[in-house]
Amino acid sequence: MLSFLDVRSRLCLTFLSVLPVGAAAPHPVRTCAVTSQHGRSNDMAQGTVKWFNAEKGFGFIAQDGGGADVFCHYSAISGNGYKSLDEGQQVEFDVTQGQKGPQAENVRPL
Repeated sequence: MLSFLDVRSRLCLTFLSVLPVGAAAPHPVRTCAVTSQHGRSNDMAQGTVKWFNAEKGFGFIAQDGGGADVFCHYSAISGNGYKSLDEGQQVEFDVTQGQKGPQAENVRPL
């Protein structure tokens, strides 16, 4: 499986399969996250900000469904201007794999 962001910053997944030599190669199947009428992606995670240090520009989000806390850098917060989050704030976000574990992208307050 290969994942990437398309030109509209939607997460796209391409599923590839390995076939024996000489077998007919199927075309890759590509899917993209679909955004609902309310501007939210149907498959975005939701959670609560555990803490966020505005001076350092990062913090962590606890996922509503449980699991590992998700690292959040200020550059992942959607919007213009000063980007910060408040402890206890409800947010939605995409989870990606960072260098040290799960990382939030496209973070939006609810």
